Amino acid sequence: MVSTKAPEDAYTAEPFLPERGGLPALRRAAAECRGCPLHRDATQTVFGAGTANARVMLVGEQPGDQEDRQGKPFVGPAGRLLDRALAEAGIDPADAYVTNAVKHFKFTRAEPRKRRIHKAPTLREMTACGPWLAAELAVVEPELIVLLGASAGKALLGSSFRVGEARGAVLEREIHGRAEKLVATVHPSSVLRAQDDADRKAAYEGLVSDLKVAARALS
Repeated sequence: MVSTKAPEDAYTAEPFLPERGGLPALRRAAAECRGCPLHRDATQTVFGAGTANARVMLVGEQPGDQEDRQGKPFVGPAGRLLDRALAEAGIDPADAYVTNAVKHFKFTRAEPRKRRIHKAPTLREMTACGPWLAAELAVVEPELIVLLGASAGKALLGSSFRVGEARGAVLEREIHGRAEKLVATVHPSSVLRAQDDADRKAAYEGLVSDLKVAARALS
């Protein structure tokens, strides 16, 4: 009997990974990923960006509205804020590879004009997308991983990860059989969501402070 089960029902990207090749091969293969249902509503896969010899890998949660439309990570308001914070902290963007734990935009539609509102991915969706992040880590082999927010931390360190408990320090963990150094901080979008100017200023300064820890770890 022929199975009618769709590939996304298995919740794993593993069957879509190429057998060989570097970042270009991974990017081409990821464009056809059907490893979970998120691909159905997203405009396109948003794979990581940067070179294979990047010293630091920045891992966020998932693409936002602008990233989904343009097909590149961190090109929206949160990305622009991150670029500013990196520069302040002394990290050269040319030394960074940027990606997300989940490669498709997850959203709900709301008025007016059915605006697309970000919705956090589930642990199951992050696990399904995990093979892509593992493959990126294996190719880039960064000196340091910066975790931008709780979802990135949970994707790599498990569901018990808490940003507030881990941020601003260099962590050492074994991930996919390789010893990694990591620094956790908030996602830049959380800075933009701050209630007022004072809170936003404090949140931004906290982000820069954490990134300075990362910069020192790279120096």
